[in-house]
Amino acid sequence: MASIPLKLYSNAAGFIEKIRKIGEEDPRRIVHSTKVGLALTLVSFFYYFRPLYDGFGQAGMWAILTVVVVFEFTVGGTLSKSINRGCATLLAGALGVGAEYLAGVCGERGEPVVLGLMVFSLAAVSTFTRFFPNVKRKYDYGVLIFILTFSLVAVSGYRVGEILELAHQRLSTIMIGGATCMIISVFVCPVWAGRDLHFLVAGNIEKLAAFLQGFGGELLAYGGDESGKNVEKSFLKGYKSVLNSKATEESLANFAWWEPPHGKFKFNHPWKQYSKIGALTRQCACLIESLNAHSNSKSLAAAPASEFRTRIRQPCVEMSAECGKALAEIAAAIKGMRRPPQSAESRVQSAKSAADRLRGMLRNSSLPQKPDLQEVAPLLVVASVLIDVMKCADGIAVAVRELSREAGFEGLKPGEAAQAHRHGIVSPVDDGDHVVVEIQAAAEDSPEKKIISTT
Repeated sequence: MASIPLKLYSNAAGFIEKIRKIGEEDPRRIVHSTKVGLALTLVSFFYYFRPLYDGFGQAGMWAILTVVVVFEFTVGGTLSKSINRGCATLLAGALGVGAEYLAGVCGERGEPVVLGLMVFSLAAVSTFTRFFPNVKRKYDYGVLIFILTFSLVAVSGYRVGEILELAHQRLSTIMIGGATCMIISVFVCPVWAGRDLHFLVAGNIEKLAAFLQGFGGELLAYGGDESGKNVEKSFLKGYKSVLNSKATEESLANFAWWEPPHGKFKFNHPWKQYSKIGALTRQCACLIESLNAHSNSKSLAAAPASEFRTRIRQPCVEMSAECGKALAEIAAAIKGMRRPPQSAESRVQSAKSAADRLRGMLRNSSLPQKPDLQEVAPLLVVASVLIDVMKCADGIAVAVRELSREAGFEGLKPGEAAQAHRHGIVSPVDDGDHVVVEIQAAAEDSPEKKIISTT
């Protein structure tokens, strides 16, 4: 029996520890919870005070429901839902009243038929519009509220005589609830979706940079070097969170579109460009995942330091290190809202030079007479994927320069335009019993040629 209180105490302590951890991870969560409580308390006065209750009656419940469903963590999320709900309610309420009067003209028998047809038509058309990508991304909640409000007003008006008063009360309380949410969200410890998106994209690039900078020394070590085995470093795993950042980035980008100017973010800030950079960053993270898997393979880790491995190691290390340093400088420039430094482009060019040396080395040198495919194949895949990572890093650099130009970041020269860079294709292929590793280029005279094809 004594174990039961101890178990309850242990569960309570664990629960409290979880609460503490969640609060410490982001203290803004505690502030947001307080803001929601404040908003609900304010709109509850419709029931607490008799003059307000006499003016709105049971319709005051809509203000409470509005606060519950539209108050989001970020300012952009709250504004998006509040504006969507307000506009949808106004439009649906007006159409509902019009539908009720139009149905009334058709007589007592025709009224339910006309109302039913109008509810069916508008609901079907509105639901179909939700499949449009632009509508779903920005106005999906508004369309949903439009369908709900129109149906409620049209159906309620059939049994309630004072349809105008009903629509007015619901619209007023919804507007009051939405306005309360927007005021508290903007003026009480605001959490800007645009700012979070800005630093999320920069942080993801930083994680890729940390991996690439540590990749050469940790994962491309010589076979006999114990420092290259069983490496468990946080920077070698940080990139994994980038792979799952798409939903968060898209949500923040949609909410940032609704936000007013704040800080250094102007009214027409190019939020779409962040989505482009985020897509390139996730593409690079996918390549790094493949790179990490092949470089950690048992056959590669246990292979001795052969002449072939020694020959290609240096350009691979240089590509990885230079790309990592370039991405680190780009991430710092994004955080500071500055134009990427010229040194970042120089580092990308250094990585390209290392890739050219590697291609020339592989093209002009011959494999051992009896190559060990367990060693050679992973090395070639690592080399080809590294070249792809370099190309992706170049794409990120170009996209960030375009962002700095459109957003007017500090240090941008008048009339400066992003330079186009040549992008090749690297294709490691595994097809059943055939192993083919190809490096192709966009131009015919490029040194990127087919490396090896074995059966």
